[in-house]
Amino acid sequence: MRAVSLLICPEDLRPGPSHSCNSELQWTYDAGMSTRSREEQPAARRSSTAVRRRARESAILAATRRLFDQRGVAEAQIEDITRAVGVNRAIVYRHFTGKEELFALVLVGYLDELEAALAEAAASETKPRRQLAAIVSAFVDYGAAHPAFVDCAHGLMRRRGGELFDEISEGAMLRLGRAIAACLALLRRALEGGVESGDFTVTDPVLLANTLYATGLGGLQLARVGLVIDEAAPGVPRVGRVGADQVKSLLLTSALAMAQG
Repeated sequence: MRAVSLLICPEDLRPGPSHSCNSELQWTYDAGMSTRSREEQPAARRSSTAVRRRARESAILAATRRLFDQRGVAEAQIEDITRAVGVNRAIVYRHFTGKEELFALVLVGYLDELEAALAEAAASETKPRRQLAAIVSAFVDYGAAHPAFVDCAHGLMRRRGGELFDEISEGAMLRLGRAIAACLALLRRALEGGVESGDFTVTDPVLLANTLYATGLGGLQLARVGLVIDEAAPGVPRVGRVGADQVKSLLLTSALAMAQG
């Protein structure tokens, strides 16, 4: 771009009207505007591309979530997801590092909903024992209503931290960590409140919150299977039935017992 000069042009010193300088200034101004327009266009295109990319990612995640809810995690395949969205496998892997990252980000959606349910439960009670019971109850209710959440969470827990870092991007790992931490924070704060009031004797609220979360997932899996194994006589197994209400009662009792030491 040419710089605009404030010096008087030689033509201005000659008799008679002259427009050469004004023309030059106009050319310089127009050239500058043209340059800026060209510079702004790529930024606009980048913004538009980012919007389309986010929309495509959201569509893929939504389709995966629907498949999980309809068929379960084990039955959902990448081919089913691509057909639901109307894209090919290459597009999916352009947005996600692999199946593990896709499933982890769907789990983030479940966890966000779970956090909202736990927060509502925590706000409904003020006394520590009742508050903890409300949170555990809300956790069981959500898991029972969303079995795919339980499957996703169990799948994640079976993986070692190092393996996950190798398979999903840093951004996805951060989103997953935030979602889990937000749910655990509600449990931790309830436990800490009970310690302050003298209702609970918890030395490590963080560890107990994580333990209750893992125990709750195990209980939910048991409720899904609906079976318990016993021994009718030495060497003779006996199969019994168990329901979600029984599991919820057990988890509530267990949580309060661990909180009270």
